[in-house]
Amino acid sequence: MPARPWARIGTRGSPLALAQAYQVRSLLAGAHGVDPEVIEIVIIKTTGDMIQDRALSEAGGKGLFTKELDQAQIRGEIDCAVHSSKDLPTVLPPELVVAGYLPREDVRDALISSKARRIADLPQGAVVGTASLRRAAMVKRLRPDIITTLLRGNVETRLRKAESGEIDATLLALAGLKRLGFAERATAVLETDEFLPAVGQGAIGITVRGDDPESTAKLMKILDPDTGFALTAERAFLRVLDGSCRTPIAGLARVAGGRIAFRGLVLRKDGSEAYEISDTGATGDAHALGERAGRALLAKAPADILTI
Repeated sequence: MPARPWARIGTRGSPLALAQAYQVRSLLAGAHGVDPEVIEIVIIKTTGDMIQDRALSEAGGKGLFTKELDQAQIRGEIDCAVHSSKDLPTVLPPELVVAGYLPREDVRDALISSKARRIADLPQGAVVGTASLRRAAMVKRLRPDIITTLLRGNVETRLRKAESGEIDATLLALAGLKRLGFAERATAVLETDEFLPAVGQGAIGITVRGDDPESTAKLMKILDPDTGFALTAERAFLRVLDGSCRTPIAGLARVAGGRIAFRGLVLRKDGSEAYEISDTGATGDAHALGERAGRALLAKAPADILTI
């Protein structure tokens, strides 16, 4: 009977998800001095991967990329699961916890286009493909004339459609492009003061079972505390807003010197209105800071902005 792997990492099967899982495997092996081959990568197909004909907001939201991974963990088939943190629901099954996060990559979005070097230079009425309500709303906020259309598929598919001119442009996370070795294909990088990222963007999150201290202990050597503080604030903010794939919400926490600087934003889907909040606090108060920012934004924005 073959020996049980030293660890079993669950992941989706997309090229980006696999790149992230192999990054975790490499870091774990290096941190513990074990052969990477004793760490098994377990590919699990999720509902979100199978739905390509409509926006996830119409099919159930973020949990579509995590449900099958969650179930495999709860059944004990994998020891941990690797996620793009922006895909992680703010409420996990009670059996699971977020162990932590790898050091965060670049949080910015990137424009990919064969028609223009900047959003401002796209042709009048340009068609921008995206599966993100946040990106669509933020593009329309800058350029109300732009037409947004649903664009699903893996990163390479979306790059190809924009570069071939099938659509005028698309927007992707720069972190994902970097992890796949495609950073040079970004036409422009969008700064966060103008284009605030999704909550969790650029961070790889790892979930474990709450009753599995062994797996948690193995992971502790590769997790980044500052990214953990930032994501704690961002996810608390999102949870107060009850954020899902159905609402354009952005949020970013930056950590330096034991302090957190947070910015949050909610928009109408057509980009016609946007409401922003800023707050600061100590890293030890990350969760409270995020909740406070969420409540302040709820008080500031119209009640119907989260439902229309």
